[in-house]
Amino acid sequence: MSRFGKVAVLMGGKSAERPVSLMSGAMVLAALKARGVDAHAFDPAEHALGTLVTQSFERVFIALHGRFGEDGSVQGWLELLGIPYTGSGVLGSALAMDKWRTKLVWHASGVPTPRCELVSGNTDFNAVCARLGLPLMLKPANEGSSIGMSKVRDAAQLDEAFALAARYDTMVIAEQFIEGPELTIGILGGEALPIIRLETPREFYDYEAKYHAADTRYVIPSGLPPEAEGTIQREALRAFDLLGGHGWGRVDLMLDGAGKPQFLEVNTSPGMTDHSLVPMAARHSGLSFEDLCVRILELAHVG
Repeated sequence: MSRFGKVAVLMGGKSAERPVSLMSGAMVLAALKARGVDAHAFDPAEHALGTLVTQSFERVFIALHGRFGEDGSVQGWLELLGIPYTGSGVLGSALAMDKWRTKLVWHASGVPTPRCELVSGNTDFNAVCARLGLPLMLKPANEGSSIGMSKVRDAAQLDEAFALAARYDTMVIAEQFIEGPELTIGILGGEALPIIRLETPREFYDYEAKYHAADTRYVIPSGLPPEAEGTIQREALRAFDLLGGHGWGRVDLMLDGAGKPQFLEVNTSPGMTDHSLVPMAARHSGLSFEDLCVRILELAHVG
């Protein structure tokens, strides 16, 4: 593993997803060390990124989630420093982090995605409900891990749901809720990993269901017919590529009443915790967590 040189595992950071990032980073760090990589923890909230140069780091594994780590900002710094890093580049990271502009690109390219609108404190929520129907999802446009998200079944709940989302972002989306199975597809090196079907007794696959709940079910194989799974995997790869995705990531979607995929978002630096989905899909494909981390590191690039 000496070919990688000295590796920094970026974890923590300043986003609302800092606690999850610290968990992801700790597991990645342990996995790389177990494979003989000269890997070290690096928290951008505590150290200036220029320190990567003065401390002679040669490659970076980005285990940051959310803003200032998954939105193109860190990627831009690393490109200026000339240090190869994992995951998508500046454009792909920024686009995928912004759920509103993700949808604009997908709409323009024919990728099916639920109808949505930008909303503000001055929005007529009754009119939004009339156009999109109920239930609705209200979400910050630039957050992950379901932070700030609410499922709204009654128009009277919209003010409170909007206030929660607006705590995390100035841009808030109201999105048509798709009643159907929730699926996720890991992307690794230009290939789609096996589909996982997510099942939770909660209103939706929220922060608690993702990281703490013991009653969340991860169904893999997904139960879809092989031909249908293959079609959805190809569409997920296209959705990922259209945003400028690179290296690895995760595509989330729902199946509507007709069994057709409705794409929700792309994560360009997915979770790498013991509840995380890309490691689960990779393991089903015969790739251990340690080997997955090494493979992601191999895909590191500059620009």
